[in-house]
Amino acid sequence: MFSIIDWLVIVLYFVIVALIGLFFSRRNVDFKDFMFGGGNMPWLAVGISLIATSVSANTFLGNPADSYAKDMRLLMLNFGSLIAIVIVGTVFIPRFRKSGIRSAYELLEQRFSRRVRRLAAGLYSCHLLLRMGMLIYGPSLVLMKITGAPFWASALAMTAFAMMYTSLGGIKAVTTTDIIQFCIFFGGGLLSIYYCAHGVGGFVKTWELASAAGKTRWFDFSFDPASDRTFFTASIVYVVFEVAIRGCDQQFVQRYLSTRSVRTANYSSLSSSLLGICVGLVFFTLGAFLYVYFQVAKVAPLPEGILVNQVLPHFIVNVLPTGVKGLLVAAILAADMGALSSVLTALSNTTVVDFLPPREGATQTIHNARKWVVVWGLLGLLASFVCKIGDVSILTKALFFTSLFTGPLLGIFIQAFFLPRTKPAAVIVGACLGMLTLLPFTTVPILPQGMWKPLIALAWPWNPLITVTASLLWSQLANRFLPVPKATQGVG
Repeated sequence: MFSIIDWLVIVLYFVIVALIGLFFSRRNVDFKDFMFGGGNMPWLAVGISLIATSVSANTFLGNPADSYAKDMRLLMLNFGSLIAIVIVGTVFIPRFRKSGIRSAYELLEQRFSRRVRRLAAGLYSCHLLLRMGMLIYGPSLVLMKITGAPFWASALAMTAFAMMYTSLGGIKAVTTTDIIQFCIFFGGGLLSIYYCAHGVGGFVKTWELASAAGKTRWFDFSFDPASDRTFFTASIVYVVFEVAIRGCDQQFVQRYLSTRSVRTANYSSLSSSLLGICVGLVFFTLGAFLYVYFQVAKVAPLPEGILVNQVLPHFIVNVLPTGVKGLLVAAILAADMGALSSVLTALSNTTVVDFLPPREGATQTIHNARKWVVVWGLLGLLASFVCKIGDVSILTKALFFTSLFTGPLLGIFIQAFFLPRTKPAAVIVGACLGMLTLLPFTTVPILPQGMWKPLIALAWPWNPLITVTASLLWSQLANRFLPVPKATQGVG
């Protein structure tokens, strides 16, 4: 089990992150410094921060579990990600940079009205609040296992620490810690692969055995809309999902605006995608190697009845040597800390800029931003308890709500860019009906199992395509019948 050395490794990680927050707390002059790093942050640092924003404990634990149970075909999602990078880089980033905005949703008021802006910010905040709950819930379970503390204590400790260094240092502290956390996270995956392969007899032998077991399969050109593991679904349909996240998520837009230019923002976006490919390769390979280690080579036995999501934690606690064990737990916590801090800064920025009336004085604005980091952190803590409800997996809930909110958001931005004459009320009607249109195509994870059955079952990458298409169609249909507003700008 855990030794004093393992605990020292984890404590050292937390001390370093706390010191970074204190260091940058004295360097934030105004709101722009706190939220955007002065607008001159290095593109590579921003790129690493973007990928750290995207990964979490679900990546560290979920990707290996997926390839352990199935194969590597979800790597095809990276093709869709690269296509999305091009679309976001040519359509979204230049418009965000040239509009002089501080929030992605500020642009919607320029095009439509304040009500549309607040609707979009509200949809985004609901999506991110649920994500924050899951980010707190996952690593809290890890802390429970190694400390024996109750869930509420583990969740409170995670939340309090993330609120502390995020509210002190702002985006500079978040980006700097993101880089450290990504290195720990990625290095932890590589170390796990090494010890796995070493136990079996070398990397080449382990890979050959994994291939023979069908675990390294990563292409599938069949057509099955109910499967998320075909090239068409994972690479083409998935593009909409990725564009909705990279183009409409304040976490991403905030980082695009923290660089010097459109070009450097695109560099950071591309670098994050390439790093994402590396992350996928490492953690899906780890899952395949774990299968060989336990099921093929049978280097060590697994406890009877162990769930697939528990295989990697079992490997970390019972196989890895002292010190490395602590580093891997720190890596799991680091993965979630990077994502959690990004969520807090994005929600704080959205609250101050999109919901609150403008205030005079930069100091007061920074004070508000820091205050809302704490408020949203406490709300996220409450959301983590909601994540415990029900038998459906957290991932299933996350995919449902992400599709529910981000598809209509993308529809609003598409109309802002290409159909700016759409009436604000029509945009709102379209977004609301677009969310409802998803119901015939998916289960609803918050309802009791079996209470709602979809008419046509589709794989999760189809959900954002359904909601964005429905939102656009409903908006344009409503636009034909709704009266012309007396004022088309700034109504709210």
